[in-house]
Amino acid sequence: MLNSAVPDTYLPKNIATYLSKRAETEPWKTNEVPSRTFTGAVVIPSLAEAANLPQTLESLSRNPPELLERFLILVVVNQRADATATETADNGDTLGALPRWKQQFHLDNLFWVDAATAGAELPAKQGVGLARKIGLDLALPLLDYRDGDPLLICLDADTLVQPDYLHAITRHFAATTAGGASIPYRHRAALDRAGQSAIDRYELFLRVYVLGLELAGSPYAFHTVGSAMGCRASAYVASGGMNRRLAGEDFYFLQQVHKTSVVVPLVGTTVHPSPRSSTRVPFGTGRSVGDMLNDGEQRLLFYQPVVFSLVGEWLAFVAGNAGAESASLLHGAELISPVLHRFLEQSGFRDAWDNLKRNNRDSSKLMASFHGWFDAFRTMRFIHELSDQVYPRIEPEGAITPLLERAGHRAPDSVTEQLELLRSLQGTLEPPTTEQFNSIQQHSSAASGSLSQK
Repeated sequence: MLNSAVPDTYLPKNIATYLSKRAETEPWKTNEVPSRTFTGAVVIPSLAEAANLPQTLESLSRNPPELLERFLILVVVNQRADATATETADNGDTLGALPRWKQQFHLDNLFWVDAATAGAELPAKQGVGLARKIGLDLALPLLDYRDGDPLLICLDADTLVQPDYLHAITRHFAATTAGGASIPYRHRAALDRAGQSAIDRYELFLRVYVLGLELAGSPYAFHTVGSAMGCRASAYVASGGMNRRLAGEDFYFLQQVHKTSVVVPLVGTTVHPSPRSSTRVPFGTGRSVGDMLNDGEQRLLFYQPVVFSLVGEWLAFVAGNAGAESASLLHGAELISPVLHRFLEQSGFRDAWDNLKRNNRDSSKLMASFHGWFDAFRTMRFIHELSDQVYPRIEPEGAITPLLERAGHRAPDSVTEQLELLRSLQGTLEPPTTEQFNSIQQHSSAASGSLSQK
């Protein structure tokens, strides 16, 4: 039994089995045991975010009270033993301020986990993946399973949400049988022109990649942003739970959720991650923005449109020849691209396909299993092989226009306009007004500002 479990909580067998075999437990626990269960949880990892976390909590507090009452909000304040003195002090401030923020923002269901102080730090070489997992695992026994399948939502401590956030999430899962969701996102404005140019280019890169996958017919054509994803509790445990990766945990998590329970894009709200640069993780938003600010925007080049065409040809070829033997499929792959043929041989496709055919007599199940093998990671690896060997990455001007035209849209001239078009096509709503964001920041500045006076 987890030490944060509400006494006498009903747990379905799948949840109980996961908790007993795969959950992260000691030494972590919630700051106190809630007196009741919830129909959902919003889990927020926080590392040295005393200045940003109150803004996130303030934005959450603007959701309807009747929905906030149904959701547990769980902050995981975390660091490794090798954290800097600045990070340690900041986390100490956060832990000290959370009781005050709970009252200030009227978040009665706000709880937190100390994964930062001596004896509770994360193990060496661990980071945001484990922090998310701790929070999600501790939330599981605090959910109400009597009348449905409760929700687990991932957010970040430097990300703002809109007042329609919880409504859109609950409405989405009420209307679909899919187990997971990718939530629309839009990075907030940067503090200067260079930062804005960098974050625009990075977000454009992410969106062009998803557009390319969509045009290729890939089932993995959805965004994987850690602060903008969620799932049902049953889908969480079916996928094996959150992984412990230091970076890319969101990509691998949603890939696994899609394999076991299906991920579909959500509509109706937008989350707003920070545009800041960071060196905390080896890749991702913060690292890419920092690299561009330090070395120029040429550090982030785009994939040539032809690589997505080749992915699409391969997926269509397999779908049209599902009864074929592996040798025939490999011959077809050679005709599509010698790089594809070598990649499949090196990846063990021959044996994998034979095994898939033996275990999936039904063609639809066979194709689902094929996409489980040729998954988001193998798709990305194939695209990297094509880019490294035949089609070098290029500036965005040559990458975006052909894809948009294939999708039936005229490509705007500027990066800003291209980004806005893709945001619109991919379900991102217009952002709240500047006054709304300023109001959130002003209300929370007193909470964070008082920490600097300690």
